[in-house]
Amino acid sequence: MRTVIKIIIFFIVSISAAQSENFKFQKLIDLNSPWGSTFINNKELLVTEKSGSIKLINLKTKKISNVNHNLNFLEHGQGGLLDVLYKNNFVYISYAENRGDGKTSTSIAKSKFNKKDFIFKNIFQANPPINSGYHFGSRLAIKDDFLFASAGERGEGMIAQDPTKHPGSIIRINIDGSIPKDNPKFQGKSDWLPEIYQIGIRNPQGLTLSPYDGKIYMSNHGARGGDWFGEAKKGENYGWKILGWGGTNYSGIPIGPKWKSGFTKAIHYWVPSIATSAITIYKGNEFKEWNGHALITSLKDKSLRKLIFDDTSNVKEDIIFKDKVGRIRDIQVHPSNGKIYFLGADALWLMEKK
Repeated sequence: MRTVIKIIIFFIVSISAAQSENFKFQKLIDLNSPWGSTFINNKELLVTEKSGSIKLINLKTKKISNVNHNLNFLEHGQGGLLDVLYKNNFVYISYAENRGDGKTSTSIAKSKFNKKDFIFKNIFQANPPINSGYHFGSRLAIKDDFLFASAGERGEGMIAQDPTKHPGSIIRINIDGSIPKDNPKFQGKSDWLPEIYQIGIRNPQGLTLSPYDGKIYMSNHGARGGDWFGEAKKGENYGWKILGWGGTNYSGIPIGPKWKSGFTKAIHYWVPSIATSAITIYKGNEFKEWNGHALITSLKDKSLRKLIFDDTSNVKEDIIFKDKVGRIRDIQVHPSNGKIYFLGADALWLMEKK
Protein backbone atom coordinates (compact mmCIF):
# COMPACT_ATOMS: atom_id res chain seq x y z
CA MET A 1 0.00 0.00 0.00
CA ARG A 2 2.80 2.41 0.91
CA THR A 3 4.51 1.64 -2.38
CA VAL A 4 1.30 2.51 -4.28
CA ILE A 5 0.94 5.79 -2.36
CA LYS A 6 4.57 6.67 -3.11
CA ILE A 7 4.02 5.96 -6.80
CA ILE A 8 0.89 8.15 -6.84
CA ILE A 9 2.70 11.00 -5.06
CA PHE A 10 5.65 10.69 -7.43
CA PHE A 11 3.25 10.74 -10.41
CA ILE A 12 1.48 13.90 -9.17
CA VAL A 13 4.78 15.67 -8.45
CA SER A 14 6.08 14.61 -11.85
CA ILE A 15 3.01 16.04 -13.58
CA SER A 16 3.37 19.32 -11.66
CA ALA A 17 7.06 19.50 -12.51
CA ALA A 18 6.32 18.78 -16.16
CA GLN A 19 3.68 21.50 -16.23
CA SER A 20 6.06 24.00 -14.63
CA GLU A 21 8.62 23.24 -17.33
CA ASN A 22 6.26 24.05 -20.18
CA PHE A 23 7.02 27.76 -19.95
CA LYS A 24 9.92 30.07 -19.21
CA PHE A 25 10.38 33.61 -17.87
CA GLN A 26 12.46 36.50 -19.09
CA LYS A 27 13.04 39.73 -17.21
CA LEU A 28 12.78 42.41 -19.87
CA ILE A 29 13.10 45.82 -18.25
CA ASP A 30 13.67 47.23 -14.75
CA LEU A 31 10.94 49.62 -13.59
CA ASN A 32 10.04 51.62 -10.49
CA SER A 33 6.83 50.36 -8.85
CA PRO A 34 4.95 49.76 -12.12
CA TRP A 35 1.17 49.62 -11.79
CA GLY A 36 -0.73 49.52 -15.08
CA SER A 37 0.02 48.53 -18.67
CA THR A 38 -1.68 48.45 -22.05
CA PHE A 39 -0.66 47.44 -25.55
CA ILE A 40 -0.54 50.24 -28.13
CA ASN A 41 0.23 47.81 -30.95
CA ASN A 42 2.05 44.50 -31.37
CA LYS A 43 5.42 45.91 -30.34
CA GLU A 44 4.76 48.79 -27.92
CA LEU A 45 3.52 48.69 -24.34
CA LEU A 46 2.50 51.72 -22.29
CA VAL A 47 3.28 51.44 -18.54
CA THR A 48 2.45 53.61 -15.53
CA GLU A 49 4.67 53.83 -12.47
CA LYS A 50 2.92 54.64 -9.22
CA SER A 51 5.39 57.44 -8.50
CA GLY A 52 4.25 59.40 -11.56
CA SER A 53 6.06 58.26 -14.71
CA ILE A 54 4.41 57.05 -17.90
CA LYS A 55 6.72 54.98 -20.09
CA LEU A 56 6.38 53.75 -23.66
CA ILE A 57 8.32 50.51 -24.08
CA ASN A 58 9.37 49.00 -27.40
CA LEU A 59 9.33 45.28 -26.69
CA LYS A 60 11.66 44.46 -29.60
CA THR A 61 14.37 47.04 -29.06
CA LYS A 62 13.84 47.45 -25.27
CA LYS A 63 13.89 51.21 -25.79
CA ILE A 64 12.06 53.16 -23.06
CA SER A 65 10.60 56.60 -23.76
CA ASN A 66 9.17 58.81 -21.04
CA VAL A 67 5.87 60.43 -21.95
CA ASN A 68 5.11 63.82 -20.38
CA HIS A 69 1.72 64.39 -18.77
CA ASN A 70 -0.23 67.04 -16.90
CA LEU A 71 -1.95 64.92 -14.21
CA ASN A 72 -2.38 66.52 -10.79
CA PHE A 73 -1.68 63.29 -8.92
CA LEU A 74 -0.53 62.52 -5.40
CA GLU A 75 1.55 59.48 -4.51
CA HIS A 76 0.12 58.63 -1.12
CA GLY A 77 0.22 55.11 0.34
CA GLN A 78 -1.36 52.86 -2.28
CA GLY A 79 -2.20 55.85 -4.49
CA GLY A 80 -0.40 57.41 -7.42
CA LEU A 81 -0.66 56.65 -11.12
CA LEU A 82 -2.74 53.49 -11.42
CA ASP A 83 -4.25 51.73 -14.42
CA VAL A 84 -3.88 52.75 -18.06
CA LEU A 85 -5.89 51.67 -21.11
CA TYR A 86 -5.38 52.41 -24.81
CA LYS A 87 -8.31 52.34 -27.23
CA ASN A 88 -8.80 53.87 -30.68
CA ASN A 89 -5.94 56.36 -30.38
CA PHE A 90 -6.99 57.55 -26.91
CA VAL A 91 -5.40 56.82 -23.53
CA TYR A 92 -7.49 56.47 -20.36
CA ILE A 93 -5.85 56.52 -16.94
CA SER A 94 -7.00 56.07 -13.35
CA TYR A 95 -5.02 57.84 -10.66
CA ALA A 96 -5.01 59.27 -7.16
CA GLU A 97 -5.95 62.87 -7.86
CA ASN A 98 -4.64 65.53 -5.49
CA ARG A 99 -7.80 67.29 -4.26
CA GLY A 100 -6.00 69.51 -1.72
CA ASP A 101 -5.50 69.40 2.07
CA GLY A 102 -4.16 65.84 1.83
CA LYS A 103 -7.38 64.56 0.26
CA THR A 104 -7.42 62.42 -2.87
CA SER A 105 -9.90 60.66 -5.10
CA THR A 106 -9.79 57.78 -7.55
CA SER A 107 -10.13 59.81 -10.74
CA ILE A 108 -10.12 59.00 -14.46
CA ALA A 109 -8.66 61.13 -17.23
CA LYS A 110 -8.50 60.85 -21.01
CA SER A 111 -5.95 62.05 -23.56
CA LYS A 112 -5.35 61.66 -27.26
CA PHE A 113 -2.35 59.39 -27.81
CA ASN A 114 1.01 60.60 -28.99
CA LYS A 115 4.49 59.45 -28.11
CA LYS A 116 5.71 62.62 -26.37
CA ASP A 117 2.95 64.37 -24.44
CA PHE A 118 -0.40 63.37 -22.95
CA ILE A 119 -2.77 66.27 -22.31
CA PHE A 120 -5.23 64.65 -19.93
CA LYS A 121 -8.70 65.91 -19.13
CA ASN A 122 -10.68 64.46 -16.24
CA ILE A 123 -13.81 62.55 -17.18
CA PHE A 124 -14.59 61.23 -13.66
CA GLN A 125 -13.83 62.00 -10.01
CA ALA A 126 -14.83 59.73 -7.12
CA ASN A 127 -16.54 61.92 -4.53
CA PRO A 128 -16.13 62.73 -1.77
CA PRO A 129 -12.34 63.13 -1.74
CA ILE A 130 -10.86 61.36 1.27
CA ASN A 131 -7.70 61.76 3.33
CA SER A 132 -6.51 58.16 3.10
CA GLY A 133 -3.73 56.23 1.41
CA TYR A 134 -5.80 53.04 1.18
CA HIS A 135 -7.90 51.15 -1.37
CA PHE A 136 -8.04 53.26 -4.51
CA GLY A 137 -8.82 50.22 -6.67
CA SER A 138 -8.49 50.79 -9.61
CA ARG A 139 -8.79 49.15 -13.01
CA LEU A 140 -10.33 50.15 -16.31
CA ALA A 141 -12.17 48.22 -19.02
CA ILE A 142 -14.02 49.32 -22.14
CA LYS A 143 -17.04 47.55 -23.59
CA ASP A 144 -18.53 49.11 -26.71
CA ASP A 145 -18.76 52.84 -25.87
CA PHE A 146 -18.85 52.29 -22.09
CA LEU A 147 -15.90 52.76 -19.76
CA PHE A 148 -16.03 50.62 -16.62
CA ALA A 149 -13.81 51.48 -13.66
CA SER A 150 -13.36 50.12 -10.15
CA ALA A 151 -13.19 52.56 -7.25
CA GLY A 152 -12.01 51.25 -3.88
CA GLU A 153 -13.64 52.25 -0.59
CA ARG A 154 -10.49 54.00 0.67
CA GLY A 155 -10.50 52.05 3.93
CA GLU A 156 -13.83 53.58 4.93
CA GLY A 157 -15.76 50.30 5.17
CA MET A 158 -19.48 51.01 5.13
CA ILE A 159 -19.10 53.86 2.66
CA ALA A 160 -19.35 51.03 0.10
CA GLN A 161 -23.02 50.67 1.09
CA ASP A 162 -23.77 54.34 0.44
CA PRO A 163 -24.74 54.82 -3.23
CA THR A 164 -24.68 58.60 -2.76
CA LYS A 165 -20.88 58.31 -2.59
CA HIS A 166 -18.58 56.82 -5.23
CA PRO A 167 -15.94 54.97 -3.15
CA GLY A 168 -16.54 51.22 -3.00
CA SER A 169 -18.28 50.84 -6.34
CA ILE A 170 -18.03 49.90 -9.98
CA ILE A 171 -18.38 52.96 -12.21
CA ARG A 172 -19.83 52.97 -15.73
CA ILE A 173 -19.62 56.08 -17.88
CA ASN A 174 -19.53 56.73 -21.61
CA ILE A 175 -16.04 57.00 -23.08
CA ASP A 176 -16.53 60.78 -23.41
CA GLY A 177 -17.31 61.06 -19.69
CA SER A 178 -21.07 61.48 -20.06
CA ILE A 179 -23.58 59.32 -18.19
CA PRO A 180 -25.24 56.29 -19.82
CA LYS A 181 -29.01 56.71 -19.88
CA ASP A 182 -29.55 53.12 -18.73
CA ASN A 183 -27.38 53.23 -15.60
CA PRO A 184 -29.06 52.02 -12.38
CA LYS A 185 -30.01 55.54 -11.25
CA PHE A 186 -32.42 55.77 -14.17
CA GLN A 187 -33.78 52.25 -13.74
CA GLY A 188 -35.16 52.08 -10.23
CA LYS A 189 -32.17 53.22 -8.15
CA SER A 190 -33.03 56.92 -7.98
CA ASP A 191 -30.91 57.50 -4.85
CA TRP A 192 -27.73 56.21 -6.56
CA LEU A 193 -25.17 58.54 -8.07
CA PRO A 194 -25.56 58.46 -11.86
CA GLU A 195 -22.10 56.98 -12.55
CA ILE A 196 -22.51 53.99 -10.19
CA TYR A 197 -23.10 50.56 -11.76
CA GLN A 198 -22.65 48.32 -8.69
CA ILE A 199 -21.88 48.86 -4.99
CA GLY A 200 -20.45 46.97 -2.01
CA ILE A 201 -16.85 46.62 -3.21
CA ARG A 202 -13.72 46.86 -1.02
CA ASN A 203 -10.49 47.11 -3.03
CA PRO A 204 -11.07 45.96 -6.63
CA GLN A 205 -7.68 45.66 -8.33
CA GLY A 206 -8.76 43.53 -11.27
CA LEU A 207 -11.25 44.38 -14.04
CA THR A 208 -11.48 42.96 -17.55
CA LEU A 209 -13.79 42.43 -20.51
CA SER A 210 -14.15 38.82 -21.59
CA PRO A 211 -13.63 38.40 -25.34
CA TYR A 212 -15.84 35.31 -25.18
CA ASP A 213 -19.10 36.26 -23.46
CA GLY A 214 -18.76 40.06 -23.45
CA LYS A 215 -19.13 40.27 -19.66
CA ILE A 216 -17.08 42.42 -17.30
CA TYR A 217 -15.26 40.38 -14.66
CA MET A 218 -13.45 41.65 -11.60
CA SER A 219 -11.32 40.65 -8.64
CA ASN A 220 -11.52 42.06 -5.15
CA HIS A 221 -8.75 42.26 -2.58
CA GLY A 222 -10.26 41.31 0.79
CA ALA A 223 -9.03 41.88 4.32
CA ARG A 224 -7.69 38.84 6.19
CA GLY A 225 -9.30 36.49 3.73
CA GLY A 226 -12.20 37.31 1.49
CA ASP A 227 -10.52 37.79 -1.88
CA TRP A 228 -12.86 36.94 -4.74
CA PHE A 229 -13.39 36.75 -8.49
CA GLY A 230 -16.81 37.64 -9.85
CA GLU A 231 -18.91 39.41 -12.45
CA ALA A 232 -19.82 43.09 -12.47
CA LYS A 233 -23.63 43.10 -12.32
CA LYS A 234 -25.78 46.12 -12.97
CA GLY A 235 -27.58 47.57 -9.96
CA GLU A 236 -26.35 44.86 -7.57
CA ASN A 237 -24.42 44.86 -4.28
CA TYR A 238 -21.43 42.70 -3.31
CA GLY A 239 -22.07 43.43 0.36
CA TRP A 240 -18.95 45.03 1.82
CA LYS A 241 -18.81 45.68 4.80
CA ILE A 242 -21.95 43.80 5.76
CA LEU A 243 -20.36 40.69 4.29
CA GLY A 244 -16.79 39.59 5.02
CA TRP A 245 -16.57 37.03 2.16
CA GLY A 246 -14.90 34.60 4.56
CA GLY A 247 -12.36 37.05 5.98
CA THR A 248 -11.91 38.96 9.22
CA ASN A 249 -10.70 42.42 10.18
CA TYR A 250 -6.93 42.74 10.61
CA SER A 251 -7.60 42.78 14.35
CA GLY A 252 -9.04 39.27 13.98
CA ILE A 253 -12.61 40.38 14.72
CA PRO A 254 -15.13 38.77 12.34
CA ILE A 255 -16.70 41.07 9.74
CA GLY A 256 -19.83 39.26 8.65
CA PRO A 257 -21.00 36.16 6.77
CA LYS A 258 -19.27 34.98 3.61
CA TRP A 259 -22.46 35.54 1.64
CA LYS A 260 -26.19 35.79 2.18
CA SER A 261 -29.27 36.17 0.06
CA GLY A 262 -29.87 39.62 -1.37
CA PHE A 263 -26.22 40.23 -2.29
CA THR A 264 -24.19 39.35 -5.36
CA LYS A 265 -22.41 36.04 -4.97
CA ALA A 266 -18.85 35.85 -6.27
CA ILE A 267 -17.77 33.06 -8.61
CA HIS A 268 -14.76 32.07 -6.51
CA TYR A 269 -13.37 33.01 -3.07
CA TRP A 270 -9.92 32.74 -1.49
CA VAL A 271 -9.61 32.21 2.27
CA PRO A 272 -6.97 32.93 3.45
CA SER A 273 -6.26 35.90 1.22
CA ILE A 274 -3.82 35.59 -1.69
CA ALA A 275 -3.99 39.38 -2.26
CA THR A 276 -5.61 39.28 -5.68
CA SER A 277 -4.58 41.96 -8.15
CA ALA A 278 -5.03 42.13 -11.93
CA ILE A 279 -6.99 39.61 -13.99
CA THR A 280 -7.63 38.71 -17.61
CA ILE A 281 -9.67 36.18 -19.54
CA TYR A 282 -7.07 34.48 -21.69
CA LYS A 283 -7.33 34.45 -25.47
CA GLY A 284 -4.29 33.60 -27.56
CA ASN A 285 -2.22 30.98 -29.34
CA GLU A 286 0.77 30.67 -27.00
CA PHE A 287 -1.30 28.92 -24.30
CA LYS A 288 -4.33 28.03 -26.41
CA GLU A 289 -5.34 25.32 -23.96
CA TRP A 290 -6.17 28.18 -21.56
CA ASN A 291 -8.55 29.98 -23.92
CA GLY A 292 -11.62 31.19 -22.03
CA HIS A 293 -10.04 30.65 -18.61
CA ALA A 294 -9.55 33.43 -16.07
CA LEU A 295 -5.98 34.26 -15.07
CA ILE A 296 -5.72 35.78 -11.58
CA THR A 297 -2.53 37.43 -10.35
CA SER A 298 -1.63 37.98 -6.74
CA LEU A 299 0.61 40.16 -4.61
CA LYS A 300 1.21 38.45 -1.27
CA ASP A 301 0.98 34.94 -2.72
CA LYS A 302 3.21 35.87 -5.70
CA SER A 303 1.27 33.45 -7.86
CA LEU A 304 -0.69 33.11 -11.08
CA ARG A 305 -3.96 31.23 -10.67
CA LYS A 306 -6.11 29.84 -13.50
CA LEU A 307 -9.87 29.38 -13.10
CA ILE A 308 -12.10 27.28 -15.34
CA PHE A 309 -15.46 28.83 -14.57
CA ASP A 310 -17.82 27.90 -17.40
CA ASP A 311 -19.73 25.94 -14.74
CA THR A 312 -19.88 28.39 -11.82
CA SER A 313 -21.14 25.63 -9.50
CA ASN A 314 -17.94 23.68 -10.10
CA VAL A 315 -15.05 26.13 -10.56
CA LYS A 316 -11.68 24.48 -11.09
CA GLU A 317 -8.52 26.24 -9.94
CA ASP A 318 -4.92 25.57 -10.92
CA ILE A 319 -1.83 27.28 -9.52
CA ILE A 320 0.24 27.92 -12.63
CA PHE A 321 3.29 29.15 -10.73
CA LYS A 322 4.46 30.78 -7.51
CA ASP A 323 7.55 32.85 -6.66
CA LYS A 324 8.76 33.26 -10.24
CA VAL A 325 8.44 37.04 -10.71
CA GLY A 326 7.68 38.22 -7.18
CA ARG A 327 4.58 40.27 -6.42
CA ILE A 328 2.46 40.61 -9.56
CA ARG A 329 0.68 43.90 -10.13
CA ASP A 330 -0.57 43.58 -13.72
CA ILE A 331 -1.01 41.08 -16.53
CA GLN A 332 -1.34 41.60 -20.28
CA VAL A 333 -1.77 39.10 -23.11
CA HIS A 334 0.00 40.01 -26.34
CA PRO A 335 -2.71 40.83 -28.90
CA SER A 336 -1.06 38.82 -31.66
CA ASN A 337 0.93 35.89 -30.29
CA GLY A 338 -0.71 35.34 -26.89
CA LYS A 339 2.48 35.53 -24.85
CA ILE A 340 1.96 36.89 -21.34
CA TYR A 341 3.53 40.01 -19.85
CA PHE A 342 3.60 40.72 -16.11
CA LEU A 343 4.38 43.83 -14.12
CA GLY A 344 6.26 42.71 -11.03
CA ALA A 345 7.28 44.94 -8.14
CA ASP A 346 10.19 46.40 -10.07
CA ALA A 347 10.27 44.94 -13.58
CA LEU A 348 8.45 43.86 -16.73
CA TRP A 349 8.48 40.11 -17.28
CA LEU A 350 7.68 37.87 -20.25
CA MET A 351 6.21 34.39 -19.93
CA GLU A 352 6.24 32.10 -22.97
CA LYS A 353 6.40 28.43 -23.80
CA LYS A 354 9.76 26.73 -24.01
